[in-house]
Amino acid sequence: MHPVQFNLKYVSLGILILQTTSLVLTMRYSRTVDDGGPKYISATAVVMAEVLKILACLILVFGGEGSMDCAKFLTILNTQILQRPLDTLKLAIPSGLYTIQNNLLFVALSNLDAATYQVTYQLKILTTAMFSVLLLQKQLNAIKWTSLVILMLGVALVQMPADSSHTEKELTASGQLKGLIAVICACCSSGFAGVYFEKILKGTKQSIWLRNIQLAFFGMIFGLVPVFWYNTPSIQENGFFQGYNGITWTVIILQALGGLVIAAVIKYADNILKGFATSLSIILSTVVSYYLLNDFQPSGYFFIGASFVIAATFLYGYEWTQPPPKESNQTVRNI
Repeated sequence: MHPVQFNLKYVSLGILILQTTSLVLTMRYSRTVDDGGPKYISATAVVMAEVLKILACLILVFGGEGSMDCAKFLTILNTQILQRPLDTLKLAIPSGLYTIQNNLLFVALSNLDAATYQVTYQLKILTTAMFSVLLLQKQLNAIKWTSLVILMLGVALVQMPADSSHTEKELTASGQLKGLIAVICACCSSGFAGVYFEKILKGTKQSIWLRNIQLAFFGMIFGLVPVFWYNTPSIQENGFFQGYNGITWTVIILQALGGLVIAAVIKYADNILKGFATSLSIILSTVVSYYLLNDFQPSGYFFIGASFVIAATFLYGYEWTQPPPKESNQTVRNI
């Protein structure tokens, strides 16, 4: 392996671990901290994340395919996006689903501790697998199906109640149920949108950055619907950016970078290392949630369930290949 590729692989994975863990923890903290003023509206944060994503992808297209040439850059945007309205409209479906997912994640982390959320959100592996079979006709071997069963068992164990008497911020049962439902719905939305987006990417020659510009544009439009549908009085009184502070902008930036980091990992790394990154993120979220946020009291069920989820993540991502045929057998077949 070329040294540069080796470095990019582990740099991208390190960034993924940092981004995933930081996003969950800062989002959880931002929804629970009380600074005396009005809380920021989560739907506005979703919109701003899409705006930043558009800007980031535009910069990547300008520096890559545009070759730092303004005329060429504008030509690419015109021919690849504006002159292909039907192709662009196809992105409205996954974009809408991703917008729903991003709003649900704020609901989930407002009602679940970071560790439980991180483990439960791995159910997106199951939903993605199911939609891959249904929409892309992918075949899953027995090992992958086994890993999905282990995953479901692990998530079920994590949901077992624990003694929360030692936590300062005890979560109510109704709140936890609301958070759990939000995570499950987000997993379903993520699974279908991801598979649908993959199907579109396989039928196009456009770069993933151009596709992300289209996704983010629709995401921004769809994201404005709940902003003004549910929060118009509050926005009129306190403004669109009410409650925004450094933590809020950190959440927005981390959320905007999420898709770009995943794209880099897919390009430079593999599923095994991605599973390793996910596992480390779960462990780090658990430690920080317990020691710093003080809203999580782990139980034996949690540790067993989290171990199952981590094992299932590795098992599902491992590329099980058949050993090469022996020379004698190959000769017989050729004859």
